[in-house]
Amino acid sequence: MTADDVRDPLRILYRELDAAVAEAAPVCALSGRCCRFEEYGHTLFLSAPEAALLLADAPPPSRPLDDGQTCPWQDHAGRCTAREARPLGCRVYFCDPAYEGRAPEITERFISRMKALVADRGWPWGYGPLRDHLREAAENGGFRPPPSPAAES
Repeated sequence: MTADDVRDPLRILYRELDAAVAEAAPVCALSGRCCRFEEYGHTLFLSAPEAALLLADAPPPSRPLDDGQTCPWQDHAGRCTAREARPLGCRVYFCDPAYEGRAPEITERFISRMKALVADRGWPWGYGPLRDHLREAAENGGFRPPPSPAAES
């Protein structure tokens, strides 16, 4: 399974997920809490196809890889730099208390669709924490490190 294999099917699923989330109308206060996993007590889980797409289509990360405390695609202002390639868990997560009741239903509906897509295509499920996918990719040369500060000058 490659990013080319998963790109179109996942983009379709993500578009439909984004529409379902938009219908629920959560408010994003741009707090950046969604990407500071350890600080706010959550873990981002994603499937192997989502990881393949994220690693292939996201720009280079904004920060170094850590042990899962943060998302490496969160920039210094707390914004996501991997917006288009971000996985299902990122797309459905909002800190808005008014949305908390809708999030589990939307998540379950689209995780079920993701599982069906993976089974139908014969892709590996490989569901696990982002940190595990990134660590494996780094060990295999598939994780692009952030640009060095000297290169940005």
